[in-house]
Amino acid sequence: MMLGCLFTAFSASAQAPQDKSKRPSPPDSAIVTTKTGVTIKINYGSPSVKGRAIGGNEIATYGKVWRTGANEATVFEINKDVKVEGKPLAAGKYSLYSIPGEKEWVIIFNKTWNQWGTNYNQADDALRVTVKTGKATAFTERLKFTATPSGLVSFAWGDVDVAFKVK
Repeated sequence: MMLGCLFTAFSASAQAPQDKSKRPSPPDSAIVTTKTGVTIKINYGSPSVKGRAIGGNEIATYGKVWRTGANEATVFEINKDVKVEGKPLAAGKYSLYSIPGEKEWVIIFNKTWNQWGTNYNQADDALRVTVKTGKATAFTERLKFTATPSGLVSFAWGDVDVAFKVK
């Protein structure tokens, strides 16, 4: 009887909702409604640099698909059909991945949005765009997304700044 009670108590605690704000890479978000009425929502896990080299062999490795965040896949949601860097993207939710590069990054919008971040499948890509990278104005320890009313979406991490236009 005692063993059954312990098992039940353990099972209940194992299924209790996790407080995601206590994670080493806590959740964060950015939301904006552009001048043209497009609502852009980005939900992501915000990893820290922790002294590692971005684009090296430690994190966000050059030439390899990166989940562009931590934990669950970063979710990019738009309420209207748009053009990203001049290419069409239908209204909806997407997971956001990227391929880091020294001078440019490939931004990937993947149709499978509700998944763990490392479960990427290229066959589900809705759109890929290539953008130039910039140097961040200040070192950013935790990954930070921003979006402006003009439709400029960017993320800064370490000394890297990556931006793309949504119209």
